Amino acid sequence: MHKFVDEVQIRVQAGKGGAGEVSFLREKFVEFGGPDGGDGGDGGDVIFTTSEQLLALSHIRPEHVYRARNGLPGEGSNCNGKKGADLVIRVPFGTQIIDPISGALLHDFTEPGSFVAAHGGRGGKGNAFFKTARRQAPRFAQPGEETEEKEFLLALKMIADVGLVGFPTAGKSTLLKALTKANPKIANYPFTTLSPNIGVMDDLIGRPVIVADIPGILEGASKGYGLGLSFLKHIERVRIIIFVIDLENAYVEDELKILRTEIESYSGELLTKPSLLVLNKIDRFEDKKFLKDLIASYKKQGLDPIPLSAQTGEGMDKVRNELERILKKTVAKLPKQKKAKAKPKVKAKTKAPAKKAVVKPAKKKAANAKPKRPSPR
Repeated sequence: MHKFVDEVQIRVQAGKGGAGEVSFLREKFVEFGGPDGGDGGDGGDVIFTTSEQLLALSHIRPEHVYRARNGLPGEGSNCNGKKGADLVIRVPFGTQIIDPISGALLHDFTEPGSFVAAHGGRGGKGNAFFKTARRQAPRFAQPGEETEEKEFLLALKMIADVGLVGFPTAGKSTLLKALTKANPKIANYPFTTLSPNIGVMDDLIGRPVIVADIPGILEGASKGYGLGLSFLKHIERVRIIIFVIDLENAYVEDELKILRTEIESYSGELLTKPSLLVLNKIDRFEDKKFLKDLIASYKKQGLDPIPLSAQTGEGMDKVRNELERILKKTVAKLPKQKKAKAKPKVKAKTKAPAKKAVVKPAKKKAANAKPKRPSPR
């Protein structure tokens, strides 16, 4: 099993340009053939592109320098060198490319696409390029353009539809397993989940819905306590937050307040997102009166908690229905992409068959025809 990596520094280098060639035409009976040195090929680019198969940056090796191919040199007979092959580095959706020195955000893969991080060097011109009326036989060519090694910081902020947030051992992984086909590690001790787990709900809103189980949040997480900021960033881009409250926790009445405080300290915008509140482990909670009072206190705050047992499935239908309702409402607000109008097909005009030229036979001169006399001057 690969270790989850959401931040890594990478070194890349684009390909160098190929050198131009110094060459002269040499043929039999051609004493001064002139310059025919070809241009060098351009170096390959380094390109980052998104991949649906990747969920982390574990495949990036920080000790390795990723290099594109160099352009090939030019040759005689005006043959240009071949362009160097581009190097394509695949990254997951949500990856940010950052300048490690200035901290500037260079590109953010919130949608499928590519980003050219380093352009290949230009190929040098061959001596044929430098031929002029006054300089008929240039004996020099241009070298290929050199390239430098560059460093980038790759930081992943996962893009999911739903994020599960709660204390350690609140039952988030069990809920993820109940909602999706994911099979996360589940145990009754803190920080069983050390990295975000991903699951997919099928056929909920006509497309797959991605659910992310974020490692447990403790009081002080926004200041780095526990797993801290390492994973709070992964809920920045979710559409819906599900707050999972552990009814077995001795401080159950303060759980939601602590979670909201930590999230607000990290980014106040997160609390403006749609959310669900679920009270998990009702199958183990015997104090029904306390549960009733707890639900009543939440309702006074304008909340509508869902009693749930992710283990037995009790309350799961209501959770799915609420998710479907909120997601459909959220997706409907997104701007619709304009479809490109299809260009009308133009029928190829068929040329009319060319008319055959009719050659008329020349008129035969009469045998008795008298030659014309020249006109008197």
